[in-house]
Amino acid sequence: MKKSHLYIVLPAYNEEESIGKLLDRIGYYLLDSGIDDYEVIVVNDGSTDRTEDILQEYAKKMPLRVVLHEKNKGLGQTIRDGLLSAATAADNNDIIITMDADDTHTPGLIYRMVNTMREGYDVVIASRYQRGSRVYGLSLYREFLSIVASYIFRLFLPIKGVKDFTCGYRAYRARVLKDAFVHYGDKFIDQQGFQAMVDIILRLRTMNVIFGEVPFILRYDMKQGTSKMNVKSTILKTLKLILKRKFDKTA
Repeated sequence: MKKSHLYIVLPAYNEEESIGKLLDRIGYYLLDSGIDDYEVIVVNDGSTDRTEDILQEYAKKMPLRVVLHEKNKGLGQTIRDGLLSAATAADNNDIIITMDADDTHTPGLIYRMVNTMREGYDVVIASRYQRGSRVYGLSLYREFLSIVASYIFRLFLPIKGVKDFTCGYRAYRARVLKDAFVHYGDKFIDQQGFQAMVDIILRLRTMNVIFGEVPFILRYDMKQGTSKMNVKSTILKTLKLILKRKFDKTA
């Protein structure tokens, strides 16, 4: 059987302080795990700092491909372009990982996520709500909102095997994403903000996908700079999305 190729998709916007450290850690942990058949795809979403220069330097020393947005388009279109780029290049049984580019997701978990996929799961989520998880550096307010959001999703849009709907650290079987892009077309990822990551899960729930989770340590204390998320706006848009997906069967 052909060995699975690994794609790691990173949406990046003004991450000059973090992106180099993260790429170093990805290279180190994959080498340490014996994973050498991989490619990193970074979607540079119109960064105005040195992110692009740093990416071009790293492209000379590791398997790295840069997808450039000349102007900032937001997380929704950025993650869409990254996943589409990976899914187009991938074979059905390849694995596509998404991570945040701000160095809050440890690449050391990739090996465990890949092995969990090999057990038969189609999507594996790095979950803050599995036994053994830890969260460092996140305000009590943000942590409370995340917990409430998890319960709301599980109440109104339950998915077997999913407790963490919002974490962007995930592994997908390439076939699943290929099928989703064909099934939904441009509607697969049509949310513009941070709620786009939620909507990917909600879309896939109708496609006979087997979901699983692994515990992980969120290191928000490693984040450089301030969060790009408008919390109030994200909450309102996510609540609207829940109602849309709950009651509009054609959405």
